[in-house]
Amino acid sequence: MGKRVLVVDDEDIITLGLANLLGRQGYEVATAASGQEAIAAIAAARPDIVVLDVLMPDRDGYDICETIRRGDAGRDIAIVLMGTASRPSEIGKALALGAASYIAKPFSANELIAVVEEAAFSGGRA
Repeated sequence: MGKRVLVVDDEDIITLGLANLLGRQGYEVATAASGQEAIAAIAAARPDIVVLDVLMPDRDGYDICETIRRGDAGRDIAIVLMGTASRPSEIGKALALGAASYIAKPFSANELIAVVEEAAFSGGRA
């Protein structure tokens, strides 16, 4: 069985596209459409990797990343944050909060796969 990935984005088309892409790569994929759904899914399914959008209506990705890292169960989860900003300050913030990586939108399928693979096999943390 492949590693378990949780894709979190409030835009259905992005969530579906990423889930299909990662599923074709052999990952077992679950999805969530909000920060609250993400926290519940992490507690229930214990994914190996979370691919998490920064901008969501209820809780932003940075807050969710921080919440995951605060819990004992979240220490081994690889977190990949996705956002539209590519400023060094945004990337630095993601890494400081415990994300394994930050990928700027728009990105190619190959870029995402490479980032997820690196996060999956690096032990989760930067």
